[in-house]
Amino acid sequence: MNAKDIISSGKAILGIEFGSTRIKAVLIDDTYAPIAQGAHDWENRLENGIWTYSMSDIENGLRDCYKSLTKDVWNKYGTKITRLAGIGFSAMMHGYMAFNDDGELLVPFRTWRNSITGDAAKELTGLFDYNIPQRWSIAHLYQAMLNKEEHLKDISFFTTLDGFIHWKLTGNKVLGIGEASGMFPVDIDTKNYDARMAEKFNALADKKGYDINILNLLPKILPAGQNAGTLTKEGALFIDPTGTLESGIPLCPPEGDAGTGMVATNSVRERTGNISAGTSVFAMVVLEKALKNVYPEIDLVTTPTGSLVAMVHCNNCTSDINAWINLLKGFLDASGIDMPVSKLYEALFNAALLGDADCGGLLSYNYLSGENVTGLDEGRPLFVRKPDSKFSFSNFARVHICSALASLKVGLDILNDNEDITIDKMFAHGGLYKTPVVGQRLTAAAINAPVSVMSTAGEGGAWGMALLCAYMLDKKADQSLEDFLSDNVFKGDEGTLVKPDEKEVLGFNEFIKAYKQGIEIEKSAVLNMK
Repeated sequence: MNAKDIISSGKAILGIEFGSTRIKAVLIDDTYAPIAQGAHDWENRLENGIWTYSMSDIENGLRDCYKSLTKDVWNKYGTKITRLAGIGFSAMMHGYMAFNDDGELLVPFRTWRNSITGDAAKELTGLFDYNIPQRWSIAHLYQAMLNKEEHLKDISFFTTLDGFIHWKLTGNKVLGIGEASGMFPVDIDTKNYDARMAEKFNALADKKGYDINILNLLPKILPAGQNAGTLTKEGALFIDPTGTLESGIPLCPPEGDAGTGMVATNSVRERTGNISAGTSVFAMVVLEKALKNVYPEIDLVTTPTGSLVAMVHCNNCTSDINAWINLLKGFLDASGIDMPVSKLYEALFNAALLGDADCGGLLSYNYLSGENVTGLDEGRPLFVRKPDSKFSFSNFARVHICSALASLKVGLDILNDNEDITIDKMFAHGGLYKTPVVGQRLTAAAINAPVSVMSTAGEGGAWGMALLCAYMLDKKADQSLEDFLSDNVFKGDEGTLVKPDEKEVLGFNEFIKAYKQGIEIEKSAVLNMK
């Protein structure tokens, strides 16, 4: 069947992901290839010290994204979407959305970007002997207890952004296991929340005056491949107020952007890993066994099927590069030079390969927000040089790309230096890799390992979410997600491989030494720039 027939007959599959700066929709056909896309740009904002998106941002963003998709479908194929084979929703992991019995949001959505739960995260990490990062949902809940927040007397349920969307559209309070593992620790043997840690948390909450059972407040866990409900009539109208989209469409378990990134790069099998570099940057390594130690810089989450994953998550990546691009664009406009932004990015990235391997002594800190890996609760974007630094455009370009990868390297070095971990393949995807070779080459230098970028990696998490929905619908009996992706979707596609250059590895190591020493400059900026 051609794409028009697949859409008209209701056999297309839709994945939608709420990213940090863009909500993206991808429609795929029966070969798992994208046939239409839609998008809505948005941005979180700092309100009363909280990084958040409003409820209207979420609702209007979803509708506008879906409307953009239907417009793309009409322009390409002259048909409308009335029914779909399945839908899957994904979003930024972690954060905190708390509701009362009437389904009302009790406090503004607290996103992963917030660094306001330091006391809670530290205490829970000690209690569980398991790293609980500040952005995890349970850290937000316990910090609210420490703060004695009024809304806790009314809380009956809390979830993440994709969990909320899924609940809104199906009535089911569920999460995929990978997303759930970023709310509260998961037992990889039972594929459920860790019962021992839940008991410890309940006892701790009781001491603080809160008589709760944490397991009754959390969404139900579902592994990939299970049916997670169907689109209600109200849900269909919520997505498409025109009434064109029919109800009754099956939905797969909602997953976080970490899980969809693993799926989109075919890195859900043990001893594989992936790096996702956009507004934030994170690396995922699927483990063969548990880590020997607890590290505050390393999260333990799971794949969408529940395999253990070591995750290095950094809050800041490309946003500062985007800010510099806007500055350069302003200069060109003022000079009467019309250059598309895409060409500016290309020029900046390609110039970086001409820079010195150690960035010529320049330093950049891309911290728009705090960075747990390097111990910062707040951020101040900072560019620093010494009088004798080699201040050239190529070094300027290179240092900003290296800065986007620096915190990630700090975290991965902990794994490499302290744990016996083997990685057979490392895949990369996200905005940092749109310009061919550059981001890939500097990433290989940062982690001192070969890095592959697939031709499909640019499709991103929305495509990965659509694939998870396809797995629910198309898998053979007892077919694992790993085999489904390898045999049905990627079919031997290993991507384009770049191996680390020894000179660039040594140069990045020199840069990272100076970067670590300069963290004190960043801390001073936070203290003195209020």
